[in-house]
Amino acid sequence: MFKRVLGALWRHAPKSVRRWGVFLVEPRFTVTAGAVVLDEEGRVLLLEHRFRIGSGWGIPGGFIEKGEQPEEALRRELREEVGLELESAEIAFVRTLKRPTQIEIVFRCRARGSTTRKNIEIKSADWFTLDHLPSELSKDQRRLINRVLNDGAKRAD
Repeated sequence: MFKRVLGALWRHAPKSVRRWGVFLVEPRFTVTAGAVVLDEEGRVLLLEHRFRIGSGWGIPGGFIEKGEQPEEALRRELREEVGLELESAEIAFVRTLKRPTQIEIVFRCRARGSTTRKNIEIKSADWFTLDHLPSELSKDQRRLINRVLNDGAKRAD
């Protein structure tokens, strides 16, 4: 009986009240786009961020803005951070993170051109072979790179 009454009240409530009700009870999270970007020599682009917790080294990417498509966000971030354009971009996988509460869309990309540090957020940008990744690179970032590249190799077979 109680559920029926609540349901009727909900259905007849103004749209703005229902929207606020959903906002208050539904979980909130951020959505980011990141990329394993390869150059023509098969090297991986890593950025050393000034504000990244830990070593600072990691794959490029950033937050998706309201109304923006994931690939658009990734291309925008690369242009803003290091002045790089992409030849190609395909979604490799999507993962969820508990802390921070986040959905991360990870791309496999091919670079067009070279990088130039353009943004104060970035200390340095460099291309690394897989056997010479920075020692400070986190285990999570290493696993992420390997997953993208191994999945890509399987698809090419």
